[in-house]
Amino acid sequence: MNLDSNCQSMLAGEQGKARQWALEHQIQIGRLFDAEDMVPVSQAHMMADPESLGECGVALFEKFAALDAHERDLRVPLITDPRGVDLECYRPLGQTEEMAGLERRFIAAASELGIVLTNTCINYQTILPPAYAEHVAFGDTGVVIYSNSVCGARSNFEGGPSALAAALSGYTPRYGFHLDQVRRATRRFIVEFQPGTLTDWGILGAVIGKRCGSYWEVPLVEGIKMPATSDALKHFGAAMASYGSTALFHLVGVTPECRVIDSVLPENESSLPVDTITADDCQELQGGFAEEDAAIDVVVFAAPQLSLLEMQQVANLCKGRQRHSDTDMYVCTSQAVYTDALAAGFVDSIETFGGKVLRGTCFYQQYAAEIREANGWSTLLSNSTKIVNILGGYGYRPLLASMEDCIDAAVVGRLRS
Repeated sequence: MNLDSNCQSMLAGEQGKARQWALEHQIQIGRLFDAEDMVPVSQAHMMADPESLGECGVALFEKFAALDAHERDLRVPLITDPRGVDLECYRPLGQTEEMAGLERRFIAAASELGIVLTNTCINYQTILPPAYAEHVAFGDTGVVIYSNSVCGARSNFEGGPSALAAALSGYTPRYGFHLDQVRRATRRFIVEFQPGTLTDWGILGAVIGKRCGSYWEVPLVEGIKMPATSDALKHFGAAMASYGSTALFHLVGVTPECRVIDSVLPENESSLPVDTITADDCQELQGGFAEEDAAIDVVVFAAPQLSLLEMQQVANLCKGRQRHSDTDMYVCTSQAVYTDALAAGFVDSIETFGGKVLRGTCFYQQYAAEIREANGWSTLLSNSTKIVNILGGYGYRPLLASMEDCIDAAVVGRLRS
């Protein structure tokens, strides 16, 4: 790889052991993907929940935190994805002191390193949305696909160590979605219906993701005539990334690189093969997460964390009603949104209903299998197409419905057909 003088200095250890480690790590990744050089980044976002990190990952952060400050100060801001434990209410959830202890150790090391503990997967809505053409090093697939597609920023899926390396060095290898040619469309989809609810958008994203089935596929989506909100695009992209490992989509007339179709077509090509998506295609996918008159153990709103407007929608649906005693309900949001939702009365409405709002966590990242066993849960209901795709692997029987139907099910304890 071609390294500038600054990168060469870091690689030689002249700027501290942590930055030397960062360059060594990034060179290995760059060689794997045939990167020619490094590209400077302006910010980084890291997945670092304790279930993913484990003892070894936490020990790595503690090792760097023990170095002198000048050896490991961050060159660009580094923020965090959702945590695995809400330390304010982990015991009732069924999490252990061992889980909480690992979380506390990471928090202490991260704070010493200057990592900003935002604990969110919706930083593009709540912290600092990246600008058009801004090179960043983001973790969390939902964060990356939204930032690439809706914001027009440039990032690959960065693993936790890679995001840390980018923050320490200020660079990331220039490959993948940092390159113009990789960002051009490879598949073309025409949607023959109009999605309505957030769940509809998630299901549509899942269908496209399944058909793409590759990180390197870039879908061009046509046919949607209705305005798309930030929350709709959030669920659309998160599901697409979950089902297809997709990192970028172009929505004609909506996303910034695709004001017109020609702007994202491959060079020297006037068209791509066309694939149509019907309402029946989406109904078929949703049918895989349906069960008539099913008893519901737990209703979950998460993955991605809820925006302030989603918190308001859930709160309004909860007002004047009461959760069924046999059905638990959890709502996951960021600390920043929680503060505003608390001031607006949304948290009180949800918790008076009988739900519990968790701060800075996301359900599938908080030892989902262990808390299922601790609470005796089996059937889980959500409006998130992403989360139902994930949680089957943790032993749940996941079902999918709209936000309104989820709240109705929480009231009666069953999902009515």
